[in-house]
Amino acid sequence: MRAFASNTYLLRHARLEVRVIYTAFLALVVIGMTTMAAFQFCHIGPTPDRIVTHYRGGEHGDEMSFPKTFRELMEVTHFHAFVMAIVYLVLAHLFIATTVAPGPKLAALVLGFGGLAGDLLAPWLIRYVAGAFAYAQLLAWFAEWIGFGAFVVVPLMEMWWRQAADEFPPE
Repeated sequence: MRAFASNTYLLRHARLEVRVIYTAFLALVVIGMTTMAAFQFCHIGPTPDRIVTHYRGGEHGDEMSFPKTFRELMEVTHFHAFVMAIVYLVLAHLFIATTVAPGPKLAALVLGFGGLAGDLLAPWLIRYVAGAFAYAQLLAWFAEWIGFGAFVVVPLMEMWWRQAADEFPPE
């Protein structure tokens, strides 16, 4: 972790063992993100109407659902706030150790955090304020996907493909 304290630390210069560990972590994150997408789009639903029904209750097709209780929302928020904070912290640290320019880097960090914060807040707003916040939920999901996608893809590119290009510069 001391390496991250240095302003000059870059993933592409990391030792092979370190790159393997980070790559394994990122592979597990991709599995987590894939199951998150499946849950978001299959269980909750990919449309504002389905999202509202999931949190506020109602009928969808032949299925009827009940409104999420305060306790259900509290349990999900509690768990996700802690777990996703750690995932965001690790992914953000890996991302800042890349050669991405400061402006786009900051934009991705804010986008990822904003999406995550929105994903935690929107269910409460949908359930207790108005169903129209389902659009905020969708926006949060897309922001989270774009930000976290960058947090995974860019470090992988830097660790494996950019480093290889540096080792064999064009003549």
